[in-house]
Amino acid sequence: MTNDRSVDPKSRLSPGLRRRLPWLLLAAVVVVVGAVAVVAYALTSGADEGREAHGFSPNADNPDPSLGIEGIVTVDYPPAAHVQAPQRVAYDQSPPFGGAHDQYWATCTGIVYPEAIRSENAVHSLEHGAVWVTYDPDRLDDDDIAALAENVDGAPYTLMSPYPGLDSTVSLQSWGHQLKLDDVHDRRISDFLTALRQNPNTYPEPGATCSTVRGGFDPADPPPFDPSAPGADAFPVEAENYLPENVLRVSISRSPIRRISRST
Repeated sequence: MTNDRSVDPKSRLSPGLRRRLPWLLLAAVVVVVGAVAVVAYALTSGADEGREAHGFSPNADNPDPSLGIEGIVTVDYPPAAHVQAPQRVAYDQSPPFGGAHDQYWATCTGIVYPEAIRSENAVHSLEHGAVWVTYDPDRLDDDDIAALAENVDGAPYTLMSPYPGLDSTVSLQSWGHQLKLDDVHDRRISDFLTALRQNPNTYPEPGATCSTVRGGFDPADPPPFDPSAPGADAFPVEAENYLPENVLRVSISRSPIRRISRST
């Protein structure tokens, strides 16, 4: 007589559990498939962003990749004269992104200024290879400002400040380049920073520092923004050889000034 003691494992399960088992297996499969999809998306998205950032990195064949950014505005500003505060400059753009500027640059070591700063100091930062991120404080809430600041906070050769009266939500400036946008999440912000922050092909003084100079610009108490229009005594924006008493240094242009061009 044979005594078969083998027992079907399913026979040990309660009827209710046997009925639920297929659904539990299905749920487990769905969870696994979902996890794989999330990982795959993250890897693919990161690769795409990396490829896009690489596409806007300057190189010998493409020294100024920003020219491929939709909406970019460029002006050929030569190295320009320095003025002393409170001398104003008659800028031809708002916010300005080139031309005569203050003798002291605004500290541009990844600082997010909570208040608007003097334009003449910020323009000097651009001459050193920095990107100046500005925004209209009346169009953004705290979350939007925080999201925009993530592009700047702690990043060398960047600075950010509100710019009252701005005609767009956001405006990015580097020397001779500007991009105005309406969304703090616009991917062109990253493209602009990749293409122009410390791009030695696009600004007059490669190697110049963004750090604070003792006795100059104080990032804890920066010179305030002046919203009024410059007066008749404002210094010419494109002045190079004009030598009034308040000019400390004049650099001679190596290239002629050309008109504004826009990428569409």
